[in-house]
Amino acid sequence: MEFKINRNTFLDGIQKTLGIVEKKTTMPILNNVLLKIEDKKLRIIATDREISLISDYDAEIIEKGEITLSAKKLYEMVREIQGETIHISKSNNVVKVTCQRAAYKIPGLPADDFPSITDEKDVRINNIKGSILKDLISKTAFAMATDEMRKNLNGVLLEAISEGSNYLLRMVATDGHRLALAKQETSEPYPEMEKGIIIPRKGLMEVKRIIDENESVGFGLNKNMFIVKTENTLLKVSLVDADYPDYKRVIPAEKGIGVILDKESFLHALRRMNVVSSERYSGVILSLSEGKMTLNSTNLDVGEATEEIDITYSGEDVDVGFNVNYLIDSISVINDESILLEVGLGLKPSVIKKAEGDDFLCIVMPLKI
Repeated sequence: MEFKINRNTFLDGIQKTLGIVEKKTTMPILNNVLLKIEDKKLRIIATDREISLISDYDAEIIEKGEITLSAKKLYEMVREIQGETIHISKSNNVVKVTCQRAAYKIPGLPADDFPSITDEKDVRINNIKGSILKDLISKTAFAMATDEMRKNLNGVLLEAISEGSNYLLRMVATDGHRLALAKQETSEPYPEMEKGIIIPRKGLMEVKRIIDENESVGFGLNKNMFIVKTENTLLKVSLVDADYPDYKRVIPAEKGIGVILDKESFLHALRRMNVVSSERYSGVILSLSEGKMTLNSTNLDVGEATEEIDITYSGEDVDVGFNVNYLIDSISVINDESILLEVGLGLKPSVIKKAEGDDFLCIVMPLKI
């Protein structure tokens, strides 16, 4: 095997695999990427058996062949090399990487030992703007559970729905304390996903990583695999085989006390409250009274913070407590200048959404105060 390739192109190709290759594995070859010459292009393949990535790149092919190399070490080598073109050649199972006067030699493992990864050419692919899929992920991923024991919550639910004559993709994430829901209009229905699929955390982050929001992206389903295609990359993610909880039951039927807030002012005030947070306590109390909202965070280990914000409100006095990080997460992903906070009375959940529009909402459970 021997080829020449643009350094930046090769570096980008290897970097895409770093989140996939297994760091701790009983199969050392899963630490490696497969380099393979196919159809006059360089194909880079990585897998951890749950997620697989195949990328094709233009290269000057001198001799066909294939080899697997440590993804981490190969990336570090190419990152430090200076120059435009990298020359790679294989002798037995040792690969020489040269560029200008720099040269590395790196031992590899035979490609025959690498898991077989198919490129899913027969799967029906739906096309969508990359910005739509990226926006859905950005607005929900923060609410995923981190408890490995709750596999169905350790990812997001993606489903295709119809509202009147509109077709929508809806993504939902929850960890039991908060729930984020985002939806985006699409130009066509996706009947394969009407029942919904659960994309696991690691796979979702890889999907987000390869998407260019300025380009179109294809996606489809094959058995229990979610397929994402960009111009030169195919990503396959094994879906979570479990039932997602009925999230619609969590959405409050009754509207709480609505307060419209300037997003940036409220967000910065919450961050100032967060300064006195700790692992033991990260609560903030919001007190509504005529014409103002008072934020207070008191932590015996750190100190106390208080701030007032002017608001349009003339109802009775209300106090409600939240995890300050939950509020910051949900508000940060809203792009509008104004947000609507619907405060649930007692221990009922509160809702955060745009002041105008219904394409995003976050439900946050209150703290006892």
